[in-house]
Amino acid sequence: MIVIIYDIIDNNRRSRFAKYLLGFGERVQKSAFECILTSAKYEALLSGIPKYIEEEDFVRVYKLAGNTDIKIWGNIPLMENEEVIII
Repeated sequence: MIVIIYDIIDNNRRSRFAKYLLGFGERVQKSAFECILTSAKYEALLSGIPKYIEEEDFVRVYKLAGNTDIKIWGNIPLMENEEVIII
């Protein structure tokens, strides 16, 4: 489980960054995404971030592991874990 929060000043860059993040997970607030990723997808996510931000922007990525417990209040759709089988 990965949580990304950001504060990007420019509207166009912010919009492009949000579209980029949609390729990895679900938007849970205006500037927050949750993603369930493999290690390879996680590395791809991290390597792409610098292409979308400038020095004045702020992005934080949290990698939650183990027995992560998430409590949600409000009208937010829950993400479901997909079963992944690697052969």
